[in-house]
Amino acid sequence: MDKSMKDILKVYGPLALLVAISIWVALALIDPAPPSRVTFAAGNSGGAYYALAQEYAGKLAESDVEVEILETRGSLENIELLRSGRAGMAFVQGGLATDADREELNSLAGMFHEPFWVFVRSEAAIQGFGALRDVRFAIGPEGSGTRALTLQMQDAWGGDWPSSSRSIESGQAAASALLAGDVDAAAFSASMNAPYVQRLIEEPGIALLPFDRAPALARRTRALDPVTLYRGIVNLEADIPAADVPLIASVAQLAIREDLHPAIQSLLLEASEDIHAGNSAFANAGEFPAPELVDMPLSSEAERFWKNGPSFLRNYFSFQIANFLERAWVFLIPLITLLIPLIRVAPPIYRWRVRRKIYVWYSDLRELEARGREASNDETRDRVLDELSELQKEVGELDVPLSYTEEVYHLRSHIAFVRDLVKGLYARDAGEEARHTA
Repeated sequence: MDKSMKDILKVYGPLALLVAISIWVALALIDPAPPSRVTFAAGNSGGAYYALAQEYAGKLAESDVEVEILETRGSLENIELLRSGRAGMAFVQGGLATDADREELNSLAGMFHEPFWVFVRSEAAIQGFGALRDVRFAIGPEGSGTRALTLQMQDAWGGDWPSSSRSIESGQAAASALLAGDVDAAAFSASMNAPYVQRLIEEPGIALLPFDRAPALARRTRALDPVTLYRGIVNLEADIPAADVPLIASVAQLAIREDLHPAIQSLLLEASEDIHAGNSAFANAGEFPAPELVDMPLSSEAERFWKNGPSFLRNYFSFQIANFLERAWVFLIPLITLLIPLIRVAPPIYRWRVRRKIYVWYSDLRELEARGREASNDETRDRVLDELSELQKEVGELDVPLSYTEEVYHLRSHIAFVRDLVKGLYARDAGEEARHTA
């Protein structure tokens, strides 16, 4: 390595080290990186919640985030898993959150309608929801979202509801019990694509109970929405259903723990726009995700996202890079503030170091000139001339950047000038001595 490179390293090396230390300290102080593995509480492995959780897992995998999907009994268990910290995110049926849940959990948005289906045997001649108190009514087991929503409906209608109106069959078991005549009615909070819902809609002798007062019910609970099952939407050729059926639907929301990393929230929000934004039987394209159809407070990240969209950096960089830059901005300003004066002062320091190597010889040169002028004998002058020759040799070997070569040659010419001066004094004194001798 040549001397000029060493000079550069001596000047810029400490500055680079200072910057590296500053970055290291800043990295230790910025927000932690998002986790590479998260847990998603879904639902039964054959249900819509579980299938959608798998879609989210695929989206997050594209950003190198692994998702563990937990099979659960439904929304109430999902809430418990979130509150206990065993899950970071979950689908939760709208209308089930308690005040205590709202203090610990947040929502990202309402993601899709989950109609509340009540199928009855035609022979039971049931005319409205209130009449279900007098029949055998399957509403699902403890801990299920269907049961919780049915109990809400029963409370809304008021009056006494006997135990026979709260049978525990659910899902396919409830559908089979209804078809076999073991119960007179069955409730489901499920997607229209659920196999047992599809079967019951088309089954002769089974009727879908309309909710004529759905708008009033929706006004009572924020995460409920009135929807309509349009005539012929199930089967146009068979005209099923044969008329529009008003229904009430809960809005399934993507709930999260309050401490879920904002970057993971952002990924979930981006995925939700791809997964839920299309047409469905109960919503037009673009109606979901719906941040207003929730009964838990939106997280601050969700509020920012629905107001401004994905972050500026996410539009240009991958998730990992964008997240690092978003977390790192907190130290970029002080770092730039530190770098500007350092960068400005480095060139003058470098010039000073190079010139100092040249100017330091001028001190020796002035001393040799003084000694040469004061020399009173040949031996002293010869010693000065020898030192000047040695100085000229050392300066000739001096390695400096090309831009400073002119100053080196000036120094060498000045050394030659002093040498000639001393030789001239030597010759003058020799001539005077010869005249005196003569």
